Amino acid sequence: MKPLNIEAYNLFHEGILALSDAESHGFCIDTKYLNKINVDIDSKIAESKRLLKEHEVYKVWRKTFGQKTNIASYDQLGKVLFNVLKYPCNNYTKAGKFQANEASLLGVDSDFVPLFLNIQKLSKAKNTYIKGLIRETHDGFLHPMFSLHTAISFRSSSEKPNFQNIPIRNKDIGELIRKAFISRWPDGQIVEADFKGIEVSAATCYHKDPKMIAYIKDPSKDMHRDMAMQIYLLDKKQITKEIRYCGKNLFVFPQFYGDWYMNCAKNLWTAIDRMGLKLADGVGLKKHLKQKDITELGACNPDKYSVKGTFEHHLKEVEYDFWHKRFKVYYEWKIKWWEKYLEKGYFDLLTGFRVSGIYDRKQVINIPIQGAAFHWMLWCLIKINKKLKKYKMKSLIVGQIHDSIISDVCNGELKSYLEIVNETVQKLPKHWDWINVPLVVETEVSPVGKTWYDKQPYKIGV
Repeated sequence: MKPLNIEAYNLFHEGILALSDAESHGFCIDTKYLNKINVDIDSKIAESKRLLKEHEVYKVWRKTFGQKTNIASYDQLGKVLFNVLKYPCNNYTKAGKFQANEASLLGVDSDFVPLFLNIQKLSKAKNTYIKGLIRETHDGFLHPMFSLHTAISFRSSSEKPNFQNIPIRNKDIGELIRKAFISRWPDGQIVEADFKGIEVSAATCYHKDPKMIAYIKDPSKDMHRDMAMQIYLLDKKQITKEIRYCGKNLFVFPQFYGDWYMNCAKNLWTAIDRMGLKLADGVGLKKHLKQKDITELGACNPDKYSVKGTFEHHLKEVEYDFWHKRFKVYYEWKIKWWEKYLEKGYFDLLTGFRVSGIYDRKQVINIPIQGAAFHWMLWCLIKINKKLKKYKMKSLIVGQIHDSIISDVCNGELKSYLEIVNETVQKLPKHWDWINVPLVVETEVSPVGKTWYDKQPYKIGV
């Protein structure tokens, strides 16, 4: 990693100083709550294990593995469910072996699976998150470290603990953990400024695909909704928030980051049962697909042709349309970008850094996009931090998660803080005139006396 100009050097120099300020400020932690849920989780895990061991499936498990039975083992449970009890499995490796993971288990029609997964979820919450928070919290404050020199994506990294790994996608664990994060002031508020779709926007600055730019510039257009409609054969009136979420996170983003239709098909199909997906009128999504003559996932085996009439075959056609018709210019850029890297052995970021070395195709495509997107946010974080000091405000930046800035805002300063955020974001395209799409920041603010988890949307007019 090498800065090509003084501007790039200063970005990281000033960036690490601003992140050091955030480390020093720290995030206030409700230690009483944290210690309480630590004890409560032990009780919940013990009760779940008791119920699990009374189940008929566990008896088969115990009979199969004897003293080697490990109730934390996905692989052992997979063998019991798929090899011994003969439950169907839709997730297999190239070698024909079942994939022992959550997605596979969620397709099993047994009340034993929720018990098993609940224990894994609670154990992860305790061992991965809660223990770390308790260990690293001192005098009521958590001071995670942020670095700019370790991630090959040119984004930041975090440790002791990894603040960027605080869960949110798992709603239950996210609520459990984030409720421990509070304001240092009795009347303060936690504010998170999230750069909406920042990596999609950064990508357009490289590939300049007119259809992608049109999606970003026109508020009436919705790429994720449109893809969810095509994936599940729906019209606008049938789409729900949950179905759109699947189109976005299980197809669009995976495709952008280099995944392919087989993996996407398995995840999208499994999500129907896992999330209980229904159309806006209440009709089950699988029932709807059956009416469209799609009744099964398909083999999803790279060594076999996809069979027409399966969800796998349908998604293969969706993927082809996605790259060869909908975003053809983006697809052509990926090919050319990769070929230039093979020729030169390096590639340059728009923000002024040269990346050289041995990388695979996914890294060569993703690093410039993720790097530039993070640098937008970092530039704003630097400017906001300086303005808070300049105006001698009490409000403090306390953390960042790749595309969002988290602050602890003092009572009476919320309006001023949000104005600073708004003004800073509006100046970003003037700093880098190659930015070709409008930038959108979604701000969420926790009510006074509430936690990071309780944040609610707050419009600031960006």
